[in-house]
Amino acid sequence: MEDWQRAFVLHGRPYSETSLLLDLFTEGYGRVRVLAKGARSKRSSLKGALQPFTPLLVRWSGRGEVKTLRNAEAVSMALPLSGTTLYCGLYVNELLFRVLEQGTAFSELFFDYLNCIQVLAANHGSPEPALRRFELAMLAHLGYGVDFLHCAGSGAAISDEMTYSYRAEKGFIASMVLNHRSFTGRQLRALYTREFPDGDVLRAAKRFTRMALQPYLGGKPLKSQELFRPFVVKKQPVTPPEDKD
Repeated sequence: MEDWQRAFVLHGRPYSETSLLLDLFTEGYGRVRVLAKGARSKRSSLKGALQPFTPLLVRWSGRGEVKTLRNAEAVSMALPLSGTTLYCGLYVNELLFRVLEQGTAFSELFFDYLNCIQVLAANHGSPEPALRRFELAMLAHLGYGVDFLHCAGSGAAISDEMTYSYRAEKGFIASMVLNHRSFTGRQLRALYTREFPDGDVLRAAKRFTRMALQPYLGGKPLKSQELFRPFVVKKQPVTPPEDKD
């Protein structure tokens, strides 16, 4: 590939004594797996650049599932995530790593991701709204089409005061039954606009994204959640991201 691509490292692991196997999220090609030869050697100029949350320009070559990284340059310093925001950023990276197929372009999602980690790095208030917006954006880009504004049973516009039950692959249906799949019309309207004015709406957004993401994640837990839990017990800043009901 001759063109430079904007990219971020989602996941990396050692490969042989001096190399790295990396999963990149790129603007034009989505998730790409590359072998960074010699990146772990003492003389490598790539050692400090190939880290999560560092904006990169990259080039690679090869036709197989694993490409060979040819060039990588850090566009700027790594975005400053630490503590709670670091764990949230790792959660977002793991979502992309687990959900995206290799080689499928998600250019708009790339900028949703960039915006999310920039908001996390700014560290103004709770990170929860940024996480929920990103999850909803990712679901939309994956083709998870849900009509938040109409009852799937009658086709009528939602009413803020009514309650609706979520049914997978169908949508929201007016219901008198109250359970973890129930949402008010007000909450559904907030999900549509991706604006979360209060804790009630944020909790509803989290419940919905947990249910919607479950088919993509399967039964395997996210490692970032396991890392997050001890930190929450100690600091108790926010509710950790979850993927199970």
